[in-house]
Amino acid sequence: MHLLSTPSRLYRVLALAEVVTWTLLLGGMFVKYVLHSTELLVRIGGGLHGFTFLSYVVVTVLVAVDQHWRLKDLLLGIGSAVIPYLTVPFERSAHRRGLLGENWRLREEQGRTAPQRLVSLALRHPLPAALIAIVGVAIVFSVLLSLGPPTEWFD
Repeated sequence: MHLLSTPSRLYRVLALAEVVTWTLLLGGMFVKYVLHSTELLVRIGGGLHGFTFLSYVVVTVLVAVDQHWRLKDLLLGIGSAVIPYLTVPFERSAHRRGLLGENWRLREEQGRTAPQRLVSLALRHPLPAALIAIVGVAIVFSVLLSLGPPTEWFD
């Protein structure tokens, strides 16, 4: 089964990836701050988590537009990535509430609004859309890396 085959599958994979990268980041922080050892694991875990976080946000918006989520659900979905380990409970809740369909609605429909038309185009041409999304996330990720850790942004 392909990763993009259903909104439900794609969202579950990204929610689990968020949990894994949170674990790597928190483990790295434990090694650095509690064991007073290397910060290498924070850099690795933080980098993986940052990239996955941005990817999760993109996928949340994609699924929300396609599945016609309310703004409240979209904000909760994005917010679930900020608190460690909350993406999986949010994904399970969204699945139970019928927010994660088994079909991409906008793959067949044109879409009425600009975001819906963009998502429809992306779903009809998934490979170029995925490449554009990955490059976009990589650019944002690179800019954020150049700014340094979030704790230093406002110093």
